[in-house]
Amino acid sequence: MHTVLIIDDSEINLTLIKALVLKLGECSPVLFDNPLKALEWCRENEPDLVIVDYMMPEMDGLRFISAFRALHGRDEIPVLMITANDQKDIRYEALLGGANDFLTKPIDRVEFSVRARNMLSLRTGQKFLADRAKHLEKLVDERTSDIREREKELIFRMSRAAEFRDPETGAHIQRMANYSQIIARGLDLGPTTEKLILEAAPMHDVGKIGIPDYILLKPGKLTLEEFEVMKGHARLGYELLKDSGSEILCAGAEVALSHHEKFDGSGYPQGLKGSQIPLFGRIVAVADVFDALTSERPYKRAWSLDDACSFLEEGRGKHFDPMCVEAFLAGWEDVLEVRQRFRDEEIPQI
Repeated sequence: MHTVLIIDDSEINLTLIKALVLKLGECSPVLFDNPLKALEWCRENEPDLVIVDYMMPEMDGLRFISAFRALHGRDEIPVLMITANDQKDIRYEALLGGANDFLTKPIDRVEFSVRARNMLSLRTGQKFLADRAKHLEKLVDERTSDIREREKELIFRMSRAAEFRDPETGAHIQRMANYSQIIARGLDLGPTTEKLILEAAPMHDVGKIGIPDYILLKPGKLTLEEFEVMKGHARLGYELLKDSGSEILCAGAEVALSHHEKFDGSGYPQGLKGSQIPLFGRIVAVADVFDALTSERPYKRAWSLDDACSFLEEGRGKHFDPMCVEAFLAGWEDVLEVRQRFRDEEIPQI
């Protein structure tokens, strides 16, 4: 069913054009004798064809067409203007202003039928193409979403593979990733960046896949030589993830390489300082350390939340980016919710 908007200050003309529109079939005429009211209707409704008279009080047909075209999404709707035979200059001006076709008074029934049908056919084609474009866009979004979900699953499994060789748990991955998102939100990085760091943060320790078990699983303190080997997991993770076509994996590579850097330059592997450290690395450093401190492991008891927060505060400007610490603490209610949602299983002490 086509919606045909008819605007004419003459009741007789409205009645005549309405009758002609109804004879077209599958058309629903909407009548206005006041162009200003018609324009208000158009703000909330979308006609398939507009038939407008030129000579009207308050607003003539030219001004109506100009105002109508200025409305969002109304630039391609067919407009049929009614003029007198001797108004060629008005027709030229109307063409420049957005009219698609004309009818002259008195209206010829056959000419009206042909012109109106042609313009409605044009509108049908426009709507078909628009619907087709929306359908294709929806299909692309669905396919992209499927690919992204599989990518996220693969990333999580890769991250878990590293954690399986480490005393840490899968819940640690979830917590520190969500803590990272909380920090990104506190820094006003926007929803897209928040989502990206949520998905990339779990890959921070994926390089531990390449660390020998005798070092990775050693219950006691590492020797200097062993610690040097352990520090290699940052570069190993970077080498594993870099140069990918995936935005998430590239972000993961950045996180893997930089999350052990310290704000004062005393971290590893590159000894970067301050803003030289990628922002994602600075964010994950806070999230990862906090969760490591407050998590119970076979070789250590968990720190209290107060002690862990004090550690972050004391590390401002030394270990941690002060702004990241501030954003983390500002989101404390969300931090507690994440801790509750992703709890570790009971771990036996040794």
